[in-house]
Amino acid sequence: MRKLWMLFIISVVLLSVSGCQSVAEVENTPAVAAPLWTAGVDGQNKIVIVSDLHMGIDDRYAENVKNRSVFIEFLQRLGATPDVSELVIAGDFLDDWFLPLTYPPYKDSDAFFRQVIKNNQVVFDMLKNLMEKGIKLTYVPGNHDMLLESNILPEVLPGLVQARDARGLGAHVTGKRNEIVIEHGHRYDVFSAPDSVSNKDITGEVASILPPGYFYARIAASWILQGKPLIKKDYPEIYQAPDPKTNPDQYGAYLYYRIWSGEMNRITPFERFEDKVIDIQLNGYHGKYSISDIYPVQQNDGTICAPTLFKNYQRSWAKIQENNQVGVHTSFAESVAGALDGNYFYKQAKRQYLENPEFAVDVVVFGHTHGPVLEKVPGAEGKYYANSGTWIDSNPQHPAASTFVVITTTDTTDTVELYEYYTDGTVKLLK
Repeated sequence: MRKLWMLFIISVVLLSVSGCQSVAEVENTPAVAAPLWTAGVDGQNKIVIVSDLHMGIDDRYAENVKNRSVFIEFLQRLGATPDVSELVIAGDFLDDWFLPLTYPPYKDSDAFFRQVIKNNQVVFDMLKNLMEKGIKLTYVPGNHDMLLESNILPEVLPGLVQARDARGLGAHVTGKRNEIVIEHGHRYDVFSAPDSVSNKDITGEVASILPPGYFYARIAASWILQGKPLIKKDYPEIYQAPDPKTNPDQYGAYLYYRIWSGEMNRITPFERFEDKVIDIQLNGYHGKYSISDIYPVQQNDGTICAPTLFKNYQRSWAKIQENNQVGVHTSFAESVAGALDGNYFYKQAKRQYLENPEFAVDVVVFGHTHGPVLEKVPGAEGKYYANSGTWIDSNPQHPAASTFVVITTTDTTDTVELYEYYTDGTVKLLK
């Protein structure tokens, strides 16, 4: 252990000389790592799940800067915990969404993600160290890294397992009985699910998958970096909701409008409604767009539709779910209504897996929402839904600490626990 730690210190010094990383980030990491818990006597039977690390390309506006050193310490202690068999990173590991509108447009996603890795090289060094200790490392795609191609991470993490299915998605099946399913969760999110259906009039033959949430994230990142200015906006309003029974198509479009309206009156950047400030030159897009291009409005014929991007989005949702290999489809109206509700994903975990007779699944773990959750399914002994939370510097949903899930997998019934990891290294059982 001491030899490995000295090698790690040397690697950090070299990185700091090259400008990639500062030694100060790991100054508080103990020379001899303490295990996260006292290991049991049943061997390597624990699977640890983290998600939503959001490692960025530039520390000036990345969401994980202060907590990077905390996560490094966590990884070192994980490696000193002998009953851990696997670490799963359940999506949003790297981030190409949280970029201000002023970020220079780029065409090469692979080059972008390689630079993200370089900016967080010390994290990858520690992950590689874990793998060398015999801990299996698995990556599942999230929405903020859906454009991360499968060839990039193995360049720095040879032997990494990647759980992928439809592009930008994956579901990892693990456990002694293959009783555990781990996804990011964005597959079921109207705003974040890969969208290979909409905007083909713009992207053409390119296999584009960027969903509405990408455009929202760019706007939100700018607002946050501007200091969250409170600016009264005068966006178009729709005053009357269509009848959900007689006109479900337009009712879904109205709900989609309501989400955009609510968020754009909360997220109020300096940029104006018509300003062409969203400059995208990747994934089939080659142009500049404004908030008005994506914002649903009432058309002259009375229908509700965004004028340029994701037009009549509600009519694409069924095909999007089909392309994304969703087993049990959800209506557009229900999906939109649940997009900002953490309980929606618990319902999806039950619908897709825990209460689906086609699967023998006992535990489902999602990330995505940033809200840590652990629920026992009522009336179903040994079945659990968990959300692993996030490791970003500031999480309004759970400001106290970063969180992770631990599953003890057995031949009969699993144990699922939700933990907090504090910046001072304190580990607490949350649930």
